[in-house]
Amino acid sequence: MGEGLARRLGTSDAVAVGLSAMIGAGVFSAFAPAASAAGPWLLAALALAAVVAYCNATSSARLAALYPESGGTYVYGRRRLGPLWGYLAGWGFTVGKTASCAAMALTFAAYVAPALARPLAIAAVVGVTVLNLYGVRRSAMAARVMVAFVLAVLAAVVAAGLLGTPHTPSPIGDQQAFGGHDVWGVLQAAGLLFFAFAGYARIATLGEEVRDPSRTIPRAIGLALGVTLVVYVLVALAALRTLGAAGLGASEAPLADVVGASGAGRLRPVVGVGAAVAALGALLALVLGVSRTVLAMARNHDLPAVLAAGRTPRRAEVAVGVAVVILLLAADLRGAIGFSSFGVLGYYAVANASALTLSRAEGAPPRVIPVLGLVLCLVLAATLPLESVVAGAAVFAVGAAVWVIRTRAWRRGV
Repeated sequence: MGEGLARRLGTSDAVAVGLSAMIGAGVFSAFAPAASAAGPWLLAALALAAVVAYCNATSSARLAALYPESGGTYVYGRRRLGPLWGYLAGWGFTVGKTASCAAMALTFAAYVAPALARPLAIAAVVGVTVLNLYGVRRSAMAARVMVAFVLAVLAAVVAAGLLGTPHTPSPIGDQQAFGGHDVWGVLQAAGLLFFAFAGYARIATLGEEVRDPSRTIPRAIGLALGVTLVVYVLVALAALRTLGAAGLGASEAPLADVVGASGAGRLRPVVGVGAAVAALGALLALVLGVSRTVLAMARNHDLPAVLAAGRTPRRAEVAVGVAVVILLLAADLRGAIGFSSFGVLGYYAVANASALTLSRAEGAPPRVIPVLGLVLCLVLAATLPLESVVAGAAVFAVGAAVWVIRTRAWRRGV
């Protein structure tokens, strides 16, 4: 194993990284497909996603305090459940979040210059990778600036939505469009909305670079999750009041439509800039998190060991940047939210299962928390859109096959 990374991040730095990942990844992209699935039960789906996030965050925080290393659940799974489970967690996280990086880069580019979306997305990935090479402290400072700006934009959207012209329900539009929504739709929407909460994993994956991790990591995860939940509830209320469930579900740019429908259309350009900055902040945090998981996997030879050389994760960061650029050149990533949600729900299922093995002396959470988290992760993953389930299951199957082949070759001395 290589030398440990320098501990440079305090609580506020870790909170900023978590907020930039959650708010950027979710608030501008996940609400419309979730509303399409849940209809008028969107707030119930949001509450369920928050419960899952709380369980996962509690389990992750206890494990991160015990194992303050880069890699997050990849490390916890290896330590508590065995190498295969850790590997599958790391594999699902790395593949799913690499796709999310590409999706966030494309989101940024679509708001800035849609006609040049792909080359601009590649430029964004290169820029973020270069920023990360200058050190995690500079990345955390950039995340702070971006989070502050995005929160200001969201405050304006919420004010416009709650104080502006309300939506007038249409018996034909709202009742017929959403009369058939049921428990399955709420579960599916919760799975999609979980994508919007998953950013606190970035705090745990940075565990080796956080000062006083046993105290800082649980506090930072709790603060980031709490702030994000409040923001999401306010945004959802504003969007439902202004657009209605049917309008929100059909919208391609829901927050821009909120300010337009509320009579504050002059804010549309500001919302566009906010979405671009949020996507860039999410991309920054995602690259940080994925590169640390790659670093941890390389240290254990689950990925090429050359990626773990030195006291900085620069080789892992460059490798992630290159992988995202290749995806941008080769793939259509419209289904990235569902695909990423499946991978991350699998990742947190391993985290909750790992937390179940903790003793009271090791800081085990109340047993109901990891049990509920594990069950809900599996249920929400199964209720995602079929194409996301099939693609996610295929990715995990390929990962398991690679692990088996590599392990047999290692045992034979190949």
